[in-house]
Amino acid sequence: MKNVEKYTRGYFMPPVNEMKWAKKDYIDHAPVWCSVDLRDGNQSLIVPMSLEEKLEFFQYLVKIGFKEIEVGFPAASETEYDFTRALIEQDLIPDDVTIQVLTQSREHIIKKTFESLKGVKNAVVHLYNSTSVAQREQVFKRSKEEIIDIAVQGAKLLKQYAAEADGNLRFEYSPESFTGTEMEFALDICNQVLDVWQPTAENPVIINLPATVSMSMPHVYASQVEYMSDNLKYRENVVLSLHPHNDRGCAIADSEMGLLAGADRIEGTLFGNGERTGNVDIVTLALNMYSQGVDPKLEFGNIPEVVEVYERVTNRKVYDRQPYGGQLVFAAFSGSHQDAIAKGMKWREEHDCQYWTVPYLPIDPKDIGRQYDGDVIRINSQSGKGGIGYLLEQKFGLDLPKKMRENVGYCVKSVSDHQHKELTPDEVYNVFRQHYVNVDAPVHFKASHFLPGDQFHAQVEVAMDGKTYDLKGEGNGRLDAVSNALQTGLDLDFTVLTYKEHALEIGSKSQAVAYVGVQSPDGTDYWGAGMHTDIMTASVKALISAVNQMKEDR
Repeated sequence: MKNVEKYTRGYFMPPVNEMKWAKKDYIDHAPVWCSVDLRDGNQSLIVPMSLEEKLEFFQYLVKIGFKEIEVGFPAASETEYDFTRALIEQDLIPDDVTIQVLTQSREHIIKKTFESLKGVKNAVVHLYNSTSVAQREQVFKRSKEEIIDIAVQGAKLLKQYAAEADGNLRFEYSPESFTGTEMEFALDICNQVLDVWQPTAENPVIINLPATVSMSMPHVYASQVEYMSDNLKYRENVVLSLHPHNDRGCAIADSEMGLLAGADRIEGTLFGNGERTGNVDIVTLALNMYSQGVDPKLEFGNIPEVVEVYERVTNRKVYDRQPYGGQLVFAAFSGSHQDAIAKGMKWREEHDCQYWTVPYLPIDPKDIGRQYDGDVIRINSQSGKGGIGYLLEQKFGLDLPKKMRENVGYCVKSVSDHQHKELTPDEVYNVFRQHYVNVDAPVHFKASHFLPGDQFHAQVEVAMDGKTYDLKGEGNGRLDAVSNALQTGLDLDFTVLTYKEHALEIGSKSQAVAYVGVQSPDGTDYWGAGMHTDIMTASVKALISAVNQMKEDR
């Protein structure tokens, strides 16, 4: 590509880089979660949410289990101010939930922010100013000392206004554009803010390290976080928070490595909504932990509902391949994938497995409210016999013989291929019924009777080409007798290879299903199925269905 020479690495590695975090292999407990859907998420929408939508979304975030929720920048607009007041005045904030509000380090903005919090029980006031080289030089045109003074003066104002306010008010500071800031300077400005606030065990503060713009590979961000964690003053009384953005597509990795590196808290949004490429996706991050046996302390047991609420209030669409929440993330169209999933599910049934290890499925879809028959096995021209057979069994109770599954699979895939579309479970079932079940032409079954003896004697009445035939045969079983009657009376030649039957329902008048496979003299296999309340009638219908397949092929 052209112009590659104009780009450089704009981040700063810490002066000490021990990478202790790299020796850990998983996150062993959930962080403190803070949803910023109502601020970062909302300001990134083409049409921001209305007051009513924001109120509904806030209550849903509470339902999911968020204990900290950033609700806005009250001094930025009347809408944001009114929303904060509505939450407080309508008593919509549970006692165990803390709202968070954002403010710049300017006194009139800080004053307005504290006015918006009058009567609140628990709140975090989030102070920020930008610290990166690019922002200092190009935007603010200030020295390092002047940037530190902005932060320190803001910290003092927060402390002053909080002393005059009611409620439990905590502080948070963000060196915005942290990832483009020299690490020694980022540490210095945060420690000077901490010196003003003097956090204690009873009154801890939050230091937030935002990847306002993601500028490096995730291990660099983790090393930056580790350096800050190791060198912040009052560390035991500081909640170290991360706020990753997704410019490089690395927000999840940044968060996971950052937690390994010492972070305690994550700010993000549902499904990663946010400016540019978005914030870190808390749904993915939480369910990644869940997939490794760690309780994320958020309730995502009904992902379809989460998606529905999110899409309705934000007017945004969750991408079909979005991890966990996307419509197709558990879908298997490939025949080999479907076969492996079906066998894995069967293995679980047979071995009473403690742990989830089904191929291609990192978690059990049912644990997050997804269904196997509509979400996992999806049928199109790329599907295989295993997936189609599994769907027919799980959705409709049809336990096809192994060899029949392959024949049915080719038939269903052919229909999908010719129609150029995915088939729904009901459409797959209808293909099976149409091509295999109680096939009534050219041989039409009318009735059958059996007489026991040393061998079974069968009398079978059928119609073909406008004529009725009374056929007789004998064999070592009823189906064998019917088979011999058909071959003798209709001048047919075949061998019965497979017979299987089972009940479809429970009860004396329930439907039963039988499957029969026959082979012609040239070695071709044909399959039929029969359904009837009488199992013997179902068996005869299955045999005649297979014979009709053979005659049609001839």
